[in-house]
Amino acid sequence: MGFLIRLFSKNGLFLFFLFLQIIAVTLIFSRNSMQQSFIAAQTTAFNAWVSGYIDEGTSYLKLKQINEELVAQNKTLMKELYGKEKIKNPSFVRVTDTIGGGQIYTFVDGEIVNNSIIRKDNYFTINRGKRHGVFPKMGVIAPQGIAGIVINTTNNYALVQSVLSMNKIRINASLKDSGFFGTLTWRGENSRTMHLSDIPKYVPIKVGDTVVTDGKSAIFPQGIMIGRVAGYEVDSKTGYWDISVELSQKMGQLNKVYVVRNLKKLEVKQIQDTLDATINNDQ
Repeated sequence: MGFLIRLFSKNGLFLFFLFLQIIAVTLIFSRNSMQQSFIAAQTTAFNAWVSGYIDEGTSYLKLKQINEELVAQNKTLMKELYGKEKIKNPSFVRVTDTIGGGQIYTFVDGEIVNNSIIRKDNYFTINRGKRHGVFPKMGVIAPQGIAGIVINTTNNYALVQSVLSMNKIRINASLKDSGFFGTLTWRGENSRTMHLSDIPKYVPIKVGDTVVTDGKSAIFPQGIMIGRVAGYEVDSKTGYWDISVELSQKMGQLNKVYVVRNLKKLEVKQIQDTLDATINNDQ
């Protein structure tokens, strides 16, 4: 109590002035609609600003939680599919292709070391080699589609012929809906487009149709995504469709790939050699 008396005695004039100012301001804003509107607008803007920051903070926390959940899910899937969490210790995974008559494949994951897409015949190198079970004439696929065929290996690396090669690679491919198959080649036009030929012109086709591997070679399993029809016309020389296929995998963005090993490749080769020998004897 004594403190309050001393405070008022020493600062009485200032406190009385402050009291009068508070009363004046209260009277002004209570009787002036313009001032009330101004205060209300400023209060609303301030509340919106605070709410915005709160919403951003909440969204950030939710996004962080979602990302952490996705990472955990991906790790779980990688462990289930490949028996590991990281790429450092590759392991082949056994897969049965029931569509292709029980043909069995295994896959090993790898990463791109270097890559080219601007030459007439392009190549890329992966960090998997003989000691990982990778050898020439094995197919290589990427997350979005086919990528190439292994042509040479060392103990720890493999050189892969890219599908973007004009003179050195031909892929057996088919229209997913109709099942008609032909030959897929690259003409050097751009890194996104290849051409499917040998499809009869009576086969119905439309832009957007899916093109996949047909499984009739010992390199790629059946049904691996290649791309979609971007355009088509009749080849005047052959009378067959000349189909432009936009690749689903952007070859300039290759990072992670999977090497395909056909466990029955030798058996397929033996029967094919028998067929070739029979044809030669008949001629």
